[in-house]
Amino acid sequence: MNDTSKPGLKNFPIAFFSILMGLGGFATALRKGEEIFSLPSGGSRLVFILAGILFVLLSSLYLIKIVHHREAVMQELRHPVTLSFFSTLPITILLLSIGAYPEFPLLSKWFWGVGAAGQLGMTLYVLTTWIHQTHFQIEHSHPSWFIPVVGNIIVPVVGVEHAPLEISWFYFSFGLFFWIILQTIALNRIFFHQPMAEKLIPTLFIMVAPPALGFISYLKITGELTQFAQLLYYIGGFITLLLLVQFRTFSRVKFFLSSWVYSFPAAAITIATLVMYDKTQAIFFRQAGLALLLLLGLLILWLVVSTVNAFRHHGICLPE
Repeated sequence: MNDTSKPGLKNFPIAFFSILMGLGGFATALRKGEEIFSLPSGGSRLVFILAGILFVLLSSLYLIKIVHHREAVMQELRHPVTLSFFSTLPITILLLSIGAYPEFPLLSKWFWGVGAAGQLGMTLYVLTTWIHQTHFQIEHSHPSWFIPVVGNIIVPVVGVEHAPLEISWFYFSFGLFFWIILQTIALNRIFFHQPMAEKLIPTLFIMVAPPALGFISYLKITGELTQFAQLLYYIGGFITLLLLVQFRTFSRVKFFLSSWVYSFPAAAITIATLVMYDKTQAIFFRQAGLALLLLLGLLILWLVVSTVNAFRHHGICLPE
């Protein structure tokens, strides 16, 4: 095996930050579960702390990659698939802001400011790249394209506590607008073109996140369970059901680092279901929320064990 085929910092992928999104989403769901089911509060705090430690570690490693392997970073920025994963960095910062808010509101405000600005910057950069692209094809599109643009929907979750309400409406509005556009593109690609590469199949779960997050953010902004909020929730619920029906397809896909994209959408629909119980007190949502939380915990456990095994067998940080 030559040096170019060995794991190394040059091949350290930006997709690593999807792990942090998964852990941040899981911690947020766990916190909501602790509140509703009267569970000890230490679990979610520990997961948030772990996510924060990993954020510092992974950010440091990627900064070293930028310094020593700049061309490899530029290749990721120019690639139609990996480009979208750069937004996992500001989204992780936003999730850390959500985690810090109850006990450290000032720190949360700083995290939110950096994350919101970074997410807006990435959105403008990615959209500009798409507008002026010369080599992207429909086969290059996939649900991960939601991350840099539709990911703005997450900004109001804690943004309503840190900034004027109009700022939250701003992020929510254009995030929701581009969700409709990109959902249409994604379904066109899935229905009428060649199947996606195996390692991209887990990205189908990302389609759950926009309506689920939209539901959560809309409630944060308005405080009311309106018909529009219900519409967003039930769209997310249907997409979740549709993907669960495809379980056999997903079960045949071997583990890739991209498998972590299962986790954040699963956390989003779990949180949305628990919020629905909060708003309606319907026993169905309580039971469904508990079941989803347990499944999310098992999913995170599988992802952690699979990631550790992949490291042990040098299956990560390899050239594409």
